[in-house]
Amino acid sequence: MPDRRPSHDDLVDHLVRTTSLQRGEAARVVLDVLAYFDEKTEDFVRRRHRELQSGGAVNTEIFERIAAELPHRAVAPPELSLRQLRRIVYG
Repeated sequence: MPDRRPSHDDLVDHLVRTTSLQRGEAARVVLDVLAYFDEKTEDFVRRRHRELQSGGAVNTEIFERIAAELPHRAVAPPELSLRQLRRIVYG
């Protein structure tokens, strides 16, 4: 059965032409960026909470920062309250 995933060869070619990346590196970058933007809102909230917490931030500032970051995602989710963000992390 043929692979149904879209080809991003044109973007990989562009990166190879305009950067010092080799083709394999450029392809990996494209896949990494696509995976980053494909991340579900709940997964993003949990990941950012872990990252910010490991950097020493406290929950009050963590949830405010996450709330400020969400509208800038490639496909912004509906606005979530600080309580909704806490529920995503802690259930």
